[in-house]
Amino acid sequence: MPVTRSRTARLLVPVLVVGLTATGAVLGTRWVAAEFSPSRCVFTAAGEEVRLTPEQAANAGTIAAVSVQRGLPPRAATIALATAIQESKLRNLRYGHADSQGLFQQRPSQGWGTVEQITDPVYASNAFYDALVQVEGWQDGVVTQVAQEVQRSAFPEAYADHEQEGRVLASILTGQEGTGTDLRCRVHDGTAAGSAQAFADKALAQLGLQGQVEGRTVRLEAGDPARAWAAATWAVTHAEAEDVSSVAVEGRRWDRRPGDWSDDEAGGSAAGSVVVEVG
Repeated sequence: MPVTRSRTARLLVPVLVVGLTATGAVLGTRWVAAEFSPSRCVFTAAGEEVRLTPEQAANAGTIAAVSVQRGLPPRAATIALATAIQESKLRNLRYGHADSQGLFQQRPSQGWGTVEQITDPVYASNAFYDALVQVEGWQDGVVTQVAQEVQRSAFPEAYADHEQEGRVLASILTGQEGTGTDLRCRVHDGTAAGSAQAFADKALAQLGLQGQVEGRTVRLEAGDPARAWAAATWAVTHAEAEDVSSVAVEGRRWDRRPGDWSDDEAGGSAAGSVVVEVG
């Protein structure tokens, strides 16, 4: 008996429902995977990749920012970052061997400062650079040897294991890579709304740049492209901690979702400036 049109329609409905359900399930799975995937920052330079958590990335950004503020060459950041990776895995530890604490595992008993000071990433980074620039030939010396002169570690050869990671991070975070688009950070929403003024205060402390605050927007005038990219990548590494939603610089724009860069069609940033949206 031939199948009538109404019966055909009845047969097709379950098929369509199953098809739509399957499609929805695939899309839903992708959404869930994106929503609940671990926050992660990926730095890529010279064919090498370094993957960090937002906490580690923020600390790396601070270490590099302090070197930029001091006017030190990128090599200083390379040495400092390689050292911090070895000493703390770029985590601001409240414990360590003997009385060692912080990013660089500095010791109050060895004159590095109080516990409160050495667990402040800005203070700790400045203390490291203060000691670094006193090492003769640090600009072109072997990273392991220079780091050891600063740290006096019981395992001096270990710094060499992280030299390449330090170079990758420093090349991007000091603006030497040309663009910071080799930094991809996808971070989840913060638990509290960010403050544009708090972000500007942090930029002044770590980058030495005075931010202009207008509502949720902070504009940083960096001057030259390299320093602008250093400021922009610093802002991206602090996106989770400061609830940053977007960063625009030199015709490019980073968005918290999906955590990558695209053309800044709105043209919100002038040459040498960085525009950050908070909250």
